[in-house]
Amino acid sequence: MPFFFFDPTMIIVLPAILLAFYAQMKIKSTFNKYLDVRAKSNMTGADVAYQLLRNEGIYDVSIERVSGELTDHYDPRSKTLRLSSNVYGSNSLAALGVAAHETGHAIQDNVDYAPLRFRHSLVPVANLGSQAGPFLAMIGLVFGSGFLLNLGLIFFAGAALFQVVTLPVEFNASSRALKLLEKHNYLDKQEISGAKKVLNAAALTYVAATLVAIGHLIRLLILSRMMDDD
Repeated sequence: MPFFFFDPTMIIVLPAILLAFYAQMKIKSTFNKYLDVRAKSNMTGADVAYQLLRNEGIYDVSIERVSGELTDHYDPRSKTLRLSSNVYGSNSLAALGVAAHETGHAIQDNVDYAPLRFRHSLVPVANLGSQAGPFLAMIGLVFGSGFLLNLGLIFFAGAALFQVVTLPVEFNASSRALKLLEKHNYLDKQEISGAKKVLNAAALTYVAATLVAIGHLIRLLILSRMMDDD
């Protein structure tokens, strides 16, 4: 989410921004910690993703390796599960947890999980809102235009809504992942605990992003009200 501009109302967002910084450090440290802990099954992230898809009767999703760290994602348009190098070929608890989580999104897509569908429908709105919203709001403040400020607020509301809808989608994917890893004995109960810590750390980044977005939205509402009062 954009940082926007600084003014006294920024105090509303600062706690969420600090949480976002902490969440980023937490996911990196937790991921790296469990990247060094090998799963007893000796299966790689790609192996687990493949097996989970087959277990759920899903045969039309491909699995690809992508560059970068924590760049793992599921693309519903091409039905492709993309796993980063540290996940694709690793047999660590971190890799299996992340791979299962992303597979959880593929399963959501397969069963037509409503929140996932809703989030996908919001992607264009979120992209436009996160880019145009802050720009319009800033121009509105600089030139004293309540119309532009309110227009920016409306645009950014779409981006904030996307962040809110993302939470149940991500939590559900992690819940599915942990249940399936244990159900199919890819991880034992002790190993599940490590994978859960990785996914919980990842979830914190989504929570922080949502709070930042909501904080900025509240700021825009306050600034809009202040401009109307003037």
